[in-house]
Amino acid sequence: MSELHPHKKEFRNINAFVDLPNYRLPPAGWVSILHRVSGAFMFLLLPLIIWMFDTSVSSEISFLKFKSAFTSGLWIFPGFLIQLLSLGLIWAFLHHLIAGLRHLYMDATHSVTKEFGRSSAIFVLTLSIGLTLVLGAKLFGLY
Repeated sequence: MSELHPHKKEFRNINAFVDLPNYRLPPAGWVSILHRVSGAFMFLLLPLIIWMFDTSVSSEISFLKFKSAFTSGLWIFPGFLIQLLSLGLIWAFLHHLIAGLRHLYMDATHSVTKEFGRSSAIFVLTLSIGLTLVLGAKLFGLY
């Protein structure tokens, strides 16, 4: 036990199999990890993003081809899979953008308290998931 916090267990030698499953990552930790994951996801799918943009703006015929990929599929991939991949890209972009703005705000205002970190992380998670659900409903034709 720690002298400063007698009720907290002190970890010195962490056993990944014993200690990590019991560790609760705070919301700011989840936002940080997901910020990296979303950036890597967008980077890896950059060729798809470029193809989607190019096909959607080249001509009216290529736009119809692009639009049909979401219903009838593309190459060997069914349309539903294209929609799910696009939904993942929507989430990745929104999360990466909002978490990046959070980091810029914290850097500019020196808001580095534990309370602000927790509340802003919950805001990032809520807003990115909420906007993804709204745009996903549009993507899947619910409105």
